[in-house]
Amino acid sequence: MLFGASLLGLLLFSKLVLKLPWTQVGFSLLLFYLGSGGWRFVRVFIKTIRRDVFGGLVLLRVKRKVRRYLKERWTVPTLFAATVRRHPDKTALIFEGTDTHWTFRQLDEYSNGVANFLKAQGLVSGDAVALFMENRNEFVGLWLGMAKLGVEAALINTNLRRDALRHCLTTSKARALIFSSEMAPAVVEIQDSLDPSLGLFCSGPWEPSTVPSSTKHLDPLLEDAPKHQPGRPDKGFTDKLFYIYTSGTTGLPKAAIVVHSRYYRMAALVYYGFRMRSNDIVYNCLPLYHSAGNIVGIGQCLIHGMTVVIRKKFSASRFWDDCVKYNCTIVQYIGELCRYLLNQPPREAEQQHRVRIALGNGLRPSIWTDFAGRFRIPQVAEFYGATECNCSLGNFDSQVGACGFNSRILSFVYPIRLVRVNEDTMELIRGPDGVCIPCEPGEPGQLVGRIIQKDPLRRFDGYLNQSANNKKIATDVFKKGDQAYLTGDVLVMDELGYLYFRDRTGDTYRWKGENVSTTEVEGTLSRLLDMADVAVYGVEVPGTEGRAGMAAVANPTGTCDLQHFAQSLQKELPLYARPIFLRFLPELHKTGTYKLQKTDLRKEAFDPAVVKDPLFYLDARKGRYVPLDQEAYTRIQSGEEKL
Repeated sequence: MLFGASLLGLLLFSKLVLKLPWTQVGFSLLLFYLGSGGWRFVRVFIKTIRRDVFGGLVLLRVKRKVRRYLKERWTVPTLFAATVRRHPDKTALIFEGTDTHWTFRQLDEYSNGVANFLKAQGLVSGDAVALFMENRNEFVGLWLGMAKLGVEAALINTNLRRDALRHCLTTSKARALIFSSEMAPAVVEIQDSLDPSLGLFCSGPWEPSTVPSSTKHLDPLLEDAPKHQPGRPDKGFTDKLFYIYTSGTTGLPKAAIVVHSRYYRMAALVYYGFRMRSNDIVYNCLPLYHSAGNIVGIGQCLIHGMTVVIRKKFSASRFWDDCVKYNCTIVQYIGELCRYLLNQPPREAEQQHRVRIALGNGLRPSIWTDFAGRFRIPQVAEFYGATECNCSLGNFDSQVGACGFNSRILSFVYPIRLVRVNEDTMELIRGPDGVCIPCEPGEPGQLVGRIIQKDPLRRFDGYLNQSANNKKIATDVFKKGDQAYLTGDVLVMDELGYLYFRDRTGDTYRWKGENVSTTEVEGTLSRLLDMADVAVYGVEVPGTEGRAGMAAVANPTGTCDLQHFAQSLQKELPLYARPIFLRFLPELHKTGTYKLQKTDLRKEAFDPAVVKDPLFYLDARKGRYVPLDQEAYTRIQSGEEKL
């Protein structure tokens, strides 16, 4: 009786809500039933029908809004203007560092001033301006003001220095660089190589002797700028909003294009999927130059009218105190932050908060239950996604360990799939017809999403670098003649359709919440080591999130000044990109196309019982590399040695 009622409900939902043909609905259900072993289908159906219907309704709701905004040529500033009209005097942003509160009206006026000021400087719609600034309210107001003028902001990672920083400015074709006073030393380092026509503006405490001579103090200029609404630029819902730089296989950071519809889609799917409310208060300690902090977090403020508390940087000791102080109901995380919080001694504040949702990605299944239980968090809202991807996932019902789901009953409604790959090369495995082979439940595979450029929910906007786009697109994936986005990530699906993150593949790994490009690190290390062959890869360390960096260096002589090397790395690479482990060996093996072979190196890792070459690790207390013997290895494995 229950099965019959549920089946009838699903059929009606598929026909009336999703507007699928009866033949397609019935045929798909029959195929699934026969292919899944009969009564197993009934079990899957009963256990997932509510989840799948809810997910379908969320998708439908967002899709309808996207169609409307696309037709009416709305943009993020247009959506924000509607939010301001609803509650102009409500608090929009709170900067924890100075306890500065901005209402929606104040944020609107500040961003208007930015737009009018830039217009007076000669910038027009389609120009780019680089933003190099730590978290604060002004960060949001600056890129929002640029968007009101149609200027595209290039949001630069504050950890970047020298070549990487210079590369971001060059590839974005920025006409101006706005930086905070904290970032001044990094700008001074590259000032001699900057284009003389690049406008330089510094925000924050003003000390002319610490910035390039052509720099102007931005804050008083914005105070004097008119605060009226600027004229609306000729921009639509699928036009460029800003760029977010992401690591990748090309070595230096890539500028991922974020269009207005993508910004809305990412923020709205999270809002509706996790049942958020406009009166929620979000605690955001993630960097605003990344999509998690600036789209998933700040997007709830600009589009849905939430108050967002911005913290300059994450602090494990202050986290729950801040949540209590500002009455936060939602906290954002990446997996590593959760481990840091669990490592803190118990405190009263962790039991006094009003947090009902922890929103983020990368929470390890091994600490999931401990995290939610100790801090009394009713809902862990884990999601999967990347700035440029078209196959975001959401764990809408707090299934422990899952980063999302896909319906096993109507899988074609949301066209994503796990496909078989060679785990060493990540090459797609295809069937006799040339089409990729889908994975069965329990079988790991690469997540892919079908590209439909006319659909704002399925389109792939890619990167400024066209060659980078080509590497993320495959053909003949779901069927002959189609195109799909390659995430480069290996996931596994269970029988109920829940998806679990397995591994990050390719020439990147994740450490300290940041994606690290092995190609970029290899280039830097090779240069510092007199152009020696260097292979960089990530290795697992018990009790830590992601993978720690390890560098295998071809060093036939066996000599290296490790103290000087460590000092040089501090100047050249951000902390998260510096290799934790070093291995010196006579030579590195290469493929016929001169690519470094890393598979065996990655498997051998840093175990001195397996690796007979000299091994070293970065001693965090001493700030230098020291020999890695069996005793040190044991301390690292047990967690006694902090990396």
